[in-house]
Amino acid sequence: MYWTVLTIETSATHTEALSDVLIELGALSVDIHDATTGTPHEQFLFEQFDESPKKIWSKVEISALFEEAVDASIIMQTAAQSVQLPSLPTYRIKKVEDQDWVRLTQSQFGPIQISSRLWIVPSWHQAPDPTAINLMLDPGLAFGTGSHPTTQLCLAWLDEKLQGGENVLDYGCGSGILAIAALKLGAEHVVGIDIDPRAVETSLANAKRNQCDQKKAVFYTANHMSKVDQTTDGWADVVVANILANPLIMLAPILMRASRNNGRIVLSGILREQVKEVERAYQQWFRMRLAGEQEGWALLIGTRK
Repeated sequence: MYWTVLTIETSATHTEALSDVLIELGALSVDIHDATTGTPHEQFLFEQFDESPKKIWSKVEISALFEEAVDASIIMQTAAQSVQLPSLPTYRIKKVEDQDWVRLTQSQFGPIQISSRLWIVPSWHQAPDPTAINLMLDPGLAFGTGSHPTTQLCLAWLDEKLQGGENVLDYGCGSGILAIAALKLGAEHVVGIDIDPRAVETSLANAKRNQCDQKKAVFYTANHMSKVDQTTDGWADVVVANILANPLIMLAPILMRASRNNGRIVLSGILREQVKEVERAYQQWFRMRLAGEQEGWALLIGTRK
């Protein structure tokens, strides 16, 4: 058995209409991506969690997946006529053999070494170093499985700077990886907060998989922040937030209240050109500085005044 992939080169103007028509014509899935990916003209688009998408690439490729028994050429002509394209766009057709997709996907994710003593290991791999601190996490619905530079920057900071016995808040916990790592690295108590209930469920499952003490590792949705905002002066020795620049700016007063006097804050999900803007949002409460960069992403840290 095989699958048929129809890939169409088009403009941003016709992307949505073409995608809808391809679904109506039987496409099992439709993928929209930058036609210049992998070239010097590739465009990187970033949206904040509270924004609806406003941008799309100027040159777009649409890849539609069909079952094997289709005539992709006829589908292409029908789709072009349906959206009234002035001419037939450039397209290509590819046959894809059926495979063990689960095994293929798993093969793309191997263990990730953060430091000499800290690894992230998917469940289908053996730990390369059984004596290390091995965080067992699989790629899934929630952000933060260790492959992204922002996650690695935060993990490396926790690995180097945690001394043991801290109370840690992980705001925007995603998979729970930073909270779980903090606990494994010696924190006394960790709290994970996320706006997405699915992320909280994932974090709880990952904490259980990593044999975290349920009394020492707790996770809430963001509307339960009052449960952990325990005192006016704050309670967290370390606040870590790996989100995006705009949410970090908006969250500054909340994260400040959670941080105790002389507590430390660790912020990532920030592009290098956004550092100054995020710094300004926090510097009235924290002594901020740039602590690291990786692949265009920055790590900001601060100490509560």
